[in-house]
Parts: sequence; structure tokens; C-alpha cells
Amino acid sequence: MTSYAGKKILVTGGTGSFGHTVTSKLLQRDVAEIRILSRDEAKQDLMRHDIGDPRLRFYVGDVRDYDSVERATRDVDYVFHAAALKQVPSCEFFPMEAVRTNVTGSENVVRASDHNGVKSVVCLSTDKAVYPVNAMGMSKALMEKVAQSHGLNNPNASTTVSCVRYGNVMYSRGSVLPLFVRQLKAGKNLTITNPEMTRFMMSLANSVDLVEFAFQNAQQGDLFVRKAQSCTIGDLAQAVINLFKAKAKIEVIGTRHAEKLSEALATREELSRAQDMDEYFRIVADNRDLNYSVYVDEGDVTQNRFDDYDSHTVDRMSVSEVEKLLLTLPEMRAELGQAGIDWETASA
Repeated sequence: MTSYAGKKILVTGGTGSFGHTVTSKLLQRDVAEIRILSRDEAKQDLMRHDIGDPRLRFYVGDVRDYDSVERATRDVDYVFHAAALKQVPSCEFFPMEAVRTNVTGSENVVRASDHNGVKSVVCLSTDKAVYPVNAMGMSKALMEKVAQSHGLNNPNASTTVSCVRYGNVMYSRGSVLPLFVRQLKAGKNLTITNPEMTRFMMSLANSVDLVEFAFQNAQQGDLFVRKAQSCTIGDLAQAVINLFKAKAKIEVIGTRHAEKLSEALATREELSRAQDMDEYFRIVADNRDLNYSVYVDEGDVTQNRFDDYDSHTVDRMSVSEVEKLLLTLPEMRAELGQAGIDWETASA
């Protein structure tokens, strides 16, 4: 386990779901200071009063602005880079906004961290960066390239930059589970895009564990993926209906802008050079330089031995298994309790 004793940590986009969760967890350790960089002062104020810890400091700024990032990274030991535009439809309408935040903003974080001697930076990516078909995924794929290029261009850098990829983080802000619960509370049917659509499922706690694993094990340019089960969106909706013992039905509204039927956490090409670390894959960076002639006779003969790590092909959970997974979420247990349902027997 990484020791954070006496360390200063910066969380970009720290007022979001991930930032709030990782901050609360880190404050249980002997950290010296946690800095939150975000542009939303209202959310910062809410977080300040909600957590109420003197080790928490807030920086109003935007990752798009290098000066505000440089200021926030001074004397920092570790950076969790979570600031991003994440909604697929909004990025489709405003792709350059996704580029400015997810690509240019990430480059600012890496450059400022290197300038100020940060020990390690972990950038949060998504399965939508694999074979991307939408602007959000494309911008996140470029973010990964920005992170990996740091090591390619600075082989002796003291700042280690790595990435993590994860699937759908359950009960994160803007995710489908809070929407389902709101619809049930309002007595409405659950709306889904495509019942056969599959997604990887991960709790907020698991997403934090993935980032900590990266801090513990990362070498320059590494990419980490947590192994995960998947489920169909139809089964996810039915599991929520079952847990709440509701009479709601499922309404199919059609696929949204630029959504895929399935998502992949890793390509076959990446898996061919990956290290299996039990619950995780460590995908090492391709550190070859631009002198391609050196490698002309060194093709990768292992690539055709692997399949993509795809939500359609990994172990898929049944409805009852999804119910059990949902009951591990504190947010879901709290919602069930408010509805007068004993969550310990909800899936019986």
C-alpha cells in the first residue's frame, strides 16, 4: 500500500463523484494536505462543509488554464487527474470543448506536474477510449497518448505518468442508476436505450482502488485496467425494479448519440503486451523510438492469440447477480432504506 503519510495530493475535478470518494478515503490516512482543483466554487463550498477537514484546501481554477494548474501543483507529491467532460451526447454537440478539457487540459496537468517535480500522476480514462466512435472517447484516447508521450519524450523524467481505464462507475454523477431511482420514486417507468447493450460495471470504491493500484505499481507510461464483469442494460434496469419491489416497466427509447452496443477495456494488441496482475492488467507502454528501421524484423507474433477485453464477451452477470452487486453500493442501500425496504433481504 502506498504511504501517503505527510504527503500533499492534488485531485483535479475533485468535486465530482470520484474526487469526493477518493478525498474521503484519503483523509482516513495520515496525509498532510489534499488539494481540490475545480472551476465550480458552489460544489467546492458544499464539499468544504460536508467533509469539514482542515487538511482539505480548495483551488478555483480550470485545467484548460496552465497557470491555475501550475499553481495547484506546487509542492504536491501525487496527482489524481479526474477533471474531464464525460457525457457522450454533450461532447458530440461540442467536440472542441471535449478537446480543450480532456486533451489540452490533461497536457497542462502533465506539464505542470513535471515542472513542479510531482512524484506520480495518474490520469483517469474510460473504456470509451478503446476503438472510439464518439468525441468523448476520442478525446480520452488522445488524453492517454498525451500521458504516454511524456515518457517517450522525457525518458529520464522524475515524474511518473500513468493511466487507468474503467467502465461504468455505478452511482457516479450523471450515471444511469441515480436516474433509475429517481424514475421509480416518481412512479415512472424506467427508460433505457437498448436492452441488449452491455457495459462493464464498477463501484466508486473499486475505481479508487484501481487508481491506488496504479500509484503503487506504475512505471512510466503504464496503463492499468481492472478486470470486471458486465451486464446488459436491460438486466440492470430489471434488477433495480426487483430490488425496489416496484411495478414499473421498462421503456426502450433508442440509442443516444454515438453510443456503442458494447465497450472494450483493452484491445487484443494491448493484451498481447499486458502483464496479468490477478485483479488487474498492466499494459506497458510501447517505448520504441522513431528509428523504425531498427524494428523492421521484429513484428509482434502474439497479437493474433488474444481477443479484445469486451463487455459482450467477458463473463456476463445474471439479473440476480446484478442485484447482489447493487446491494454492495452504500448509495443503493441508503435509497432502499428510505423506501422502507430491508436491503439485507431485498434480493431474496
